[in-house]
Amino acid sequence: MTTTRWAPGHRIIRRAPERHHELGHHAAWYVVAGVAATGLQAVLFLVLQPVLGAQPANLVAIAVTTVGNTEFHRRVTFATRKSNASKRHFQDLATFAFYAAYGSIVLASLDAVITEPTALEQTGALLAASVVGGIARFAVLRWWVFARRKA
Repeated sequence: MTTTRWAPGHRIIRRAPERHHELGHHAAWYVVAGVAATGLQAVLFLVLQPVLGAQPANLVAIAVTTVGNTEFHRRVTFATRKSNASKRHFQDLATFAFYAAYGSIVLASLDAVITEPTALEQTGALLAASVVGGIARFAVLRWWVFARRKA
């Protein structure tokens, strides 16, 4: 005997898989973009670090990759959701500020622990920090910047 709760086309059955599929879609594209942007950021940092020093090289690498990464998320990762332009611009600025401050703190902490860290050690520390920051950013993008609007 089937109850109304499990009837085909019932709201609970119909919407849950859609939300799950959408979250999986968002997460997959977010990871793809994150790996590409973080890889580019690491390469830029390694190229610029000997010329500019660690902190300025990190800021330049973040500035270059944040713009492209955020635009990718707007056009591909969260393309099915609308967002307010002012929220997107604020998110761009907040993302850059967060990663700039976060990366600077990571590099300063590394300098405090290791007297003269190599460029590879600095890059490794920034990559590890990027993973943690990326998880927080995904949550902000999905549930605030590109939040589903109530009908």
